[in-house]
Amino acid sequence: MSAEAGPATNGGADEHVRRVRLPADRRTPAAARALVRSVLAEANLDELLDEALLLTTELTTNAVEHARTELDIEVEADTGGLTVTVTDFAAGPVEDLVVGVRNVTADITEVAERGRGLLLVDHFASRWGTTYLPTGKGIWFRLDRHDVAPPARSVTAERPTTAVDPGGAGDGTPSAAAMSELMQTNPDPYADDPLPEFATGLLTRLAEMVGAAGGVVRLDRGDGQGSQLLARYGRHPREGNELLRVPLAVHRPYTGELELDAAPSAYAQPLAVLAAERLSLHLENDRLRRADVRRSTWLTFLAEASELLAQSLDVELTMALIPQLVVPRLGQWCAVHTTDEWGRLRLAASSHADESVLPHLHRVLRETGPDSIQARLREASRSAAQVPLSGPMEGFAVPLIARGQRLGTLAVGRHQGHRHDPDEVSVLEDVARRAALAIENARIHAERRRVAHTLQQSLLPPVLPVVEGIGFAAEYVPTGGDAEVGGDFYDVVPLPDGRWLVVIGDVSGKGVQAAAVTGLVRDVIRVLAGDGKPLPEVLVRLNETLVERGSGRYCTLALAAVGPGDGDQLDVSLHLAGHDRPVLLHGGGGAAFVGTGGTALGLLDSITTPTADFPLDPGDSLIFYTDGVTERRRGRELFGTERLRGSAAPLAGYSADVVAARLRATAIGFSVEAPRDDIAILVLRNDSL
Repeated sequence: MSAEAGPATNGGADEHVRRVRLPADRRTPAAARALVRSVLAEANLDELLDEALLLTTELTTNAVEHARTELDIEVEADTGGLTVTVTDFAAGPVEDLVVGVRNVTADITEVAERGRGLLLVDHFASRWGTTYLPTGKGIWFRLDRHDVAPPARSVTAERPTTAVDPGGAGDGTPSAAAMSELMQTNPDPYADDPLPEFATGLLTRLAEMVGAAGGVVRLDRGDGQGSQLLARYGRHPREGNELLRVPLAVHRPYTGELELDAAPSAYAQPLAVLAAERLSLHLENDRLRRADVRRSTWLTFLAEASELLAQSLDVELTMALIPQLVVPRLGQWCAVHTTDEWGRLRLAASSHADESVLPHLHRVLRETGPDSIQARLREASRSAAQVPLSGPMEGFAVPLIARGQRLGTLAVGRHQGHRHDPDEVSVLEDVARRAALAIENARIHAERRRVAHTLQQSLLPPVLPVVEGIGFAAEYVPTGGDAEVGGDFYDVVPLPDGRWLVVIGDVSGKGVQAAAVTGLVRDVIRVLAGDGKPLPEVLVRLNETLVERGSGRYCTLALAAVGPGDGDQLDVSLHLAGHDRPVLLHGGGGAAFVGTGGTALGLLDSITTPTADFPLDPGDSLIFYTDGVTERRRGRELFGTERLRGSAAPLAGYSADVVAARLRATAIGFSVEAPRDDIAILVLRNDSL
């Protein structure tokens, strides 16, 4: 069923017909124009090219933008002219537009927004109409050759050809060629910023078509810079004149306006609106492109912020880092408040784009009262929701929440002349979540480090005993940044017979389980040695205990009973259970390994622990160590026992404290890498004069 008269053609054998279905795609208008161009070329109707391409573009673009369905394009040419029909498959009426004899005094600005395309059809087509089908609707137009008189038609369906001025009648009516050039102008796709040049070209063509003395296009991208001049033609529009203003149809935060200093004419307003809409389309593309780039930039920023926050496991350093990430990129100032054990907020870190304003910012943050920033921060912490901040330090506060725990608030002040847009607010909320998690992780790590340090200290003697004639010194370097308990330990225990028992050991593995075994070994040795058990029996009983425990962990030990000998000498009875041999450093120079290796404890039911007895002359030192020293790596190279002996030899004659400290520094300086294993060094020296 047709709502108006159907398209009339001259018919005949010389007809050229093309029908094609195109998708609802931005490339469809170009494909439709190519189809029309080929039919016109076949039919030798090049004189209708400008009008045909312009109207085809308008109908197909309108269908793609509003119907959003597939399109059927039918192009039919004959000796008298061209008929094009565009059919979509969407429900709903076509925008109403009165056709027929035009009343030149009518207000053309009253045409509905979507009817402007049909306005062009009504202006340039010899006749046009609509066809309604059960599956959709079609719009057709007919262009007659300029030397062929069109058939008569009814006033409701057709328009007299006397109103058609395809080439421009000289009365101010725009030509089809000018309209086509105006509507098919596109930005340079290869330019870095094509919009200013494109807007200038579009404004120039528009102004020339309507006879404007000047015009401008202003655009505010919502980036805090205010309205900027995007394009200008001729002289600047004069406020005293009756200016033509058309707002640009763009989404926030973009706003803009096209302004013309043009003489009143029937076509000035709709043509300005058409130009504004065409410019708005590309501005909207620019907004989406910039938004996409901005979101990509924010994602990169969040990734970098997460990496920086994750690298710090120190609570104070983490909180000091947060404002540096926010200012000035996301705000003029930033303050991090943490909640103490009584629920009160404490300023932990702050930053301002202008450092001279920091004292004033701190005063404002300390102020109390119902309208103070402190009150708003407490509200944000209590409600676990974003709270706006008013007054001279305008901004908003975001709660810091990690794993369900309320840690404090992140307050951010806005830049002058710029309010935070939704993307920035989302990024700040994301930064707050990541910052809270980083603070919580740093606190957990600090607690683990404190527990590990406490546990490690419980496995080591708080101080070494002071014994006349004997010097003791020890150095201990834990691995894992003090956050994990190691298996290395040392001890000096008094024996019932007046001698001293020097112990150094290494339990396999790390962590709480290794610490439990270390504590067990240390306590068993203290108990058995304190009961006066011989050292071989002590080692056997300790081995039985570890085997029965079945923890899968073993222990290496070096035990030395030291007591007075002949004259100023010290008698040493050395027992090794799978441990590296100690270094005997002679006071007069020279260093050598002493003792015989035995079986590690906790692996086998029976063990062998050979005994080595030797004197320690005045000035001699006995150096015990764990494998954290000898297995220290520099690439593929190990520090090794021979390098240890060579490093100890020049230290002959030095006190036990100096020997231990020098060997520790030598081992640590061997490699730039952090120690992979605990380092323990225990030095026993005969200090007799």
